[in-house]
Amino acid sequence: MANTSRRALRLLSLFGSRRLWPLRELAASLGVGERTVRRDIETLRRLGYPITTVHGPDGGYQLGAGHTLPPLMFDHDQALAVAVALQTAPSTVFGLRDDAARALVTLEQAMPAALRESMKSLRLTRLQNYWEFPAPPLDSAALTTVGAAVRHRHVLVAETLRADGSRPETSDDDFLPARRIEPHHLVVWAGRWYLVAYDLGDHQWRVQRVDRLRPRPTTHRFGPRLPPYDDLAHFVMSSHDRGDTPADWQCTGRARLNLPAGVVARWAPSGSVVEHLDTEHCRLTLGAWSWAGIAGILATFDTELTDVHPPELADACHRLACRLATVADTESRP
Repeated sequence: MANTSRRALRLLSLFGSRRLWPLRELAASLGVGERTVRRDIETLRRLGYPITTVHGPDGGYQLGAGHTLPPLMFDHDQALAVAVALQTAPSTVFGLRDDAARALVTLEQAMPAALRESMKSLRLTRLQNYWEFPAPPLDSAALTTVGAAVRHRHVLVAETLRADGSRPETSDDDFLPARRIEPHHLVVWAGRWYLVAYDLGDHQWRVQRVDRLRPRPTTHRFGPRLPPYDDLAHFVMSSHDRGDTPADWQCTGRARLNLPAGVVARWAPSGSVVEHLDTEHCRLTLGAWSWAGIAGILATFDTELTDVHPPELADACHRLACRLATVADTESRP
């Protein structure tokens, strides 16, 4: 009976994770035969769960329309997955630390005793690495507004914010008027939320940081539109004007690179800023724990460097060049 009860709970969790399940896949997921799955389905039906049979080659079983599972019907593996996800979320998406911690406590309190102990047994210590740059906390209302607009294909009116979250005044040099945009995709990259949108003002595709937007919903719908690239990840990573700002490092410098901004933007470290100069040149502003560290990163682009600032960075580039020249000379000797 205990095994039957555990399988029934597992069945409920499977039906909650996907609408339609072929019989063979249910049997494989539960590690039992198809006859046993049929018996467990009948058990759930007697308990009042309207599990319906879908006939045909693509058929199987599904929970009846209009019926939802009881809240928090998790099995042991799902409980651990939730615990891990909520504890590691702040390391991949900045600005969610407090919300994730509160959600974990709430879930633990609502769990059955056995699952609660499993979740509490898994406590992680998250260490911040040198290349992790906290972004401003996400505005949950703004994220909800953008997410709903993406899902329902509603045009947004978006104002651009400064890095500190303030809105420039109309008399400020960095003021930009509100734009009407079609929000098509939400993307998380390098711990930050980006929106891939089509600007209805200048008819251009753009990538924008969600935390740099103040969105206002509208009821105007828009239709599907093909993005500029088939590879959405490539488009986001190669967009140099996506609203990023320099990270706070002990040393920060800049240089002019003989490469297009899109190429440098894709490979530049998180927390750096790429400025478009012309089709073949850009300026990269970045930081590191030392001037030699910045010089080493600039060297990875394997291109000509000019307009290197400040002088400390130029000196570090010179020292690095001398060291590499010494290595090359030594290796070339017979």
